[in-house]
Amino acid sequence: MSKMIDIAALQPMVGTHYPSPFDEPCRAKERTRLGDAAGLTQYGVNLLRLPPGAWSSQRHWHAKEDEFIFMLSGEVVLVTDVGEEVLCAGDCAGFKGGDIDGHCLQNRGTADAMVLEIGSRIAGDSAVYPDIDMRYESGVGYLHKDGTPYPTRARRGPG
Repeated sequence: MSKMIDIAALQPMVGTHYPSPFDEPCRAKERTRLGDAAGLTQYGVNLLRLPPGAWSSQRHWHAKEDEFIFMLSGEVVLVTDVGEEVLCAGDCAGFKGGDIDGHCLQNRGTADAMVLEIGSRIAGDSAVYPDIDMRYESGVGYLHKDGTPYPTRARRGPG
């Protein structure tokens, strides 16, 4: 049996499971779960397509999980607490779990951007969205910052 993954045969997840109105800038993103297709359980690997105007996520940080991105093509703006940086093909960035500097990618250009995302899968992780009234608790879902839940939606994890 071949270990090669037929990316064209995989169904990308389009949009996000964020509650409204926070889903708006992320509705057009497409994420193809390459790690799941390979049966990986310790970390996730995704192929992310951001069409013009799309965001990867709301700006966030994880309590436990590490994340790493590698730009395959196109251009995005990496938004963090320290400001904005343009990332192009060949650029990469990493985000350590517990570092409270929130991050997201925004495609402000006119062409698609393709990004390889890699992240650890740690039980009991949570995410904080510092710019909006939202946080995520593994096993619970999306919550207002005061701890009251947003309406329940099927979800595997933040973003």
